[in-house]
Amino acid sequence: MSTIRLTAAQAMIRFLAAQLTEDGDRFIDGVWAIFGHGNVAGMGEALEQAGNALPTWRGQNEQTMAHTAIAFAKASKRTRAMAVTSSIGPGATNMVTAAALAHVNRLPVLLIPGDVFANRAPDPVLQQVEDFGDGTVSANDCFRPVSRYFDRISRPEHLLTALPRAFQVMTDPANCGPVTLAFCQDTQTEAYDYPESFFEPKVWRIRRPEPDSRDIAEVADLVKAAQNPVIVCGGGVIYSQAEETLGDFATRHGIPVIETQAGKSALAQSHPMNFGAAGVDGAESANRLAETADLVIGVGTRFQDFTTGSWSLFRKPGRKLVSINVQGYDALKHGAAGVVGDARISLERISTALGDHKTAAFDAHSRLDWLARVDAHCSARTGVPEDYLPLDAEVIGAVQRTATDKTIAMCAAGTMPGALKLLWQSPQGGYHMEYGYSCMGYEIAGAMGVRLARPDRDVVCFVGDGSYMMANSELATAVMRRVPFTVVLTDNRGYGCINRLQMGTGGARFNNLYADCNVEAQPEIDFVAHAASMGAHAVKAKDIADLETQILAARDRPVPTVIVIDTDPMHGPGESGGGAWWDVAVPEVSSRPEVNKARAGYLDALKHQNLVD
Repeated sequence: MSTIRLTAAQAMIRFLAAQLTEDGDRFIDGVWAIFGHGNVAGMGEALEQAGNALPTWRGQNEQTMAHTAIAFAKASKRTRAMAVTSSIGPGATNMVTAAALAHVNRLPVLLIPGDVFANRAPDPVLQQVEDFGDGTVSANDCFRPVSRYFDRISRPEHLLTALPRAFQVMTDPANCGPVTLAFCQDTQTEAYDYPESFFEPKVWRIRRPEPDSRDIAEVADLVKAAQNPVIVCGGGVIYSQAEETLGDFATRHGIPVIETQAGKSALAQSHPMNFGAAGVDGAESANRLAETADLVIGVGTRFQDFTTGSWSLFRKPGRKLVSINVQGYDALKHGAAGVVGDARISLERISTALGDHKTAAFDAHSRLDWLARVDAHCSARTGVPEDYLPLDAEVIGAVQRTATDKTIAMCAAGTMPGALKLLWQSPQGGYHMEYGYSCMGYEIAGAMGVRLARPDRDVVCFVGDGSYMMANSELATAVMRRVPFTVVLTDNRGYGCINRLQMGTGGARFNNLYADCNVEAQPEIDFVAHAASMGAHAVKAKDIADLETQILAARDRPVPTVIVIDTDPMHGPGESGGGAWWDVAVPEVSSRPEVNKARAGYLDALKHQNLVD
């Protein structure tokens, strides 16, 4: 057997560079790196030697580097991924939030935090977390519950089994998610005689698991017996690349489609079977279908509480639930008749079993009525006073009017996710939302990741001032790498979304908007100057008309553009919506009459929860 002597870090990088997609691209597009004493000597040397065979990119924060990598994978429909390496200690634990985000959203990312010395000779090393009762524990054990696969590389030959396992997980449609390979810093530098065959190029195919024919027959019978079925479109439709299949299935069999956050844009909003957003942040056209459905067919969705209205939305007595999902854990939730298999193949099989069956007519005009209301709600207000602050809906309308079929609207947390799911009229593939973990600070880094994955698209990032303040430094990275996108920064002077939730549950305004915080002076943050200091083109929009002008002007710039606009913090997106109830527990005892009133309403709403058939 021919061997080659390499350090463990060199072997890892050489292996990563040789793992390919079916299109011949590297599955790991490159490595984001911030070096420290836990990875600079080992991984740093190996990456420098690799050069363009596996490019290295420097970010500003380990968490946001990982967010960029995750957004890249999501925008690539999980067909490609990125790796992120850090030092031990805070560099490593900075990535735990990102790992949780990828875990919840079932997205592939390879995390390579440095770890303590395997030989333990210099213990305790700088930044080492010491467990008084377990000598095997390091800070990287924090990754265990938020990784699909975790391994600690404490011997060079561990790579021979750990790396193939890592790729098996990242390319498995059912178990896809983050992989953490905690890499002991002395092991990174140790040499080993690796088999040359270990580094031969390998193509990783994304499998399409076949569903069981008995499950297909059961679901086909349920569809035939249903009078008012509805399809809930989840992110699995997009990852399976089943968008056209879903559209054809819905049209052929007369079953309307409603969307989750992850499934939005699988069908264009203009598709005649797309009735819009479901759930808490849902459209009236979609939620009325859900409330009256006697059969709910989930395709590639994990039925998160925002989609189901905390399981109060599907309230018709005796309604049945079907879940088509590549992961059995999701396919059998809440007593569903499960189809465990690839979304595209499963829909094709069910369609064949149904033949020419088509359900009774539904109100096809309700979606058009809803879209007309959206257009009106998102139009710019006229005749407003001089001190008027625009609504988020008006901001969305301005971006919508400037959008093309190449526009991707993206966001992550706060007010805008609900507003965009409700109001954004997306072309197919024109929506990217991180809402499984609802992670503030994802937006700027995520926009860069989306644009890196889709350089042919126009990316518009919506971010509130609160989320921008949490994590904005990758804006400088995007400038350095010349990755252009447009940031629409809505400044409502605090956490407007949670302020409204606080008030909606009877609470007093407290600690969310700056005006309600215990501070000695109200902040006067110049977001334009801040973004410009990092090299972005930054402007303040005077009003909605100026916002439209600035968005159009941003399209051809080689660097990110940040457009700041002041907005009203007190009004959310739902004034024209049909949103469902959301289970947010209200205090049972309070001195505030508003809380007691909210508690009574909460108890009444609980009566509509329908957890199982």
